[in-house]
Amino acid sequence: MMNYELEQKLMNLVRHDPANLKNIEDQSENICLEAVKKYGFALEYAKCKTEKVCLAAVEQNGYAIAYVEDQTEELCLEAVKQNGYALQDIKNKTDRVCLEAVKQNGSTLKYVDNQTYEICLEAIKQNPSSLKYVNDQTEEICLEAVRLDGNALRYVKHQTDKICLEALNNNVECASLVNIDRRSIALILLKCCIQHNVKDKKILNDIINKFNDDEFKNIYTKHKLWKYVDFSKLKMLNKYFMTL
Repeated sequence: MMNYELEQKLMNLVRHDPANLKNIEDQSENICLEAVKKYGFALEYAKCKTEKVCLAAVEQNGYAIAYVEDQTEELCLEAVKQNGYALQDIKNKTDRVCLEAVKQNGSTLKYVDNQTYEICLEAIKQNPSSLKYVNDQTEEICLEAVRLDGNALRYVKHQTDKICLEALNNNVECASLVNIDRRSIALILLKCCIQHNVKDKKILNDIINKFNDDEFKNIYTKHKLWKYVDFSKLKMLNKYFMTL
């Protein structure tokens, strides 16, 4: 049993510099706690790795989970809550732990082996660009991503008209990311014009004349687009139409 005076002296030592822990042979729980509270990575030098010490370490720095021998689910949860990327150092990646990790940082989805729908959805909510790490890109998942950030369209493996239109509704400037046939691109942009009340007669006529498609004509007629001339809200469309 270490005497109180010596323990206080050693605690002050690691309080000043947690790395000093590696030079202390006789380590009490209190000494280790003092070190890891200041610097989670000091757990590497701790000889007294109680659950209390390990918890304090991962709460200070999630990456300290790498130095935890007995990685309980509770410790892992605290680690990824502090830093989602700690997931890469966790041995047993349970769904519960993975879910907390992607909530903290969606990009950590790349370390998830069992990508459930719920985990993927939470990852996208935190960071729509994490769509690039989704193995099974369902239309529903893709729609959620582009609904939050149209630029996530760049990561969609199989684009559909519905997904592209949703992306353009979020950010019309992602038009250049649309990667389907030119007829579909024009139709999607035309629908986008309608939804956003972007109705420039010259631009819309140009689309219809170039593609000469009955569907375009029907939309044009149905919405009486010739009556309107106002594309000021979404000028990027004008630039894109001129390249078709």
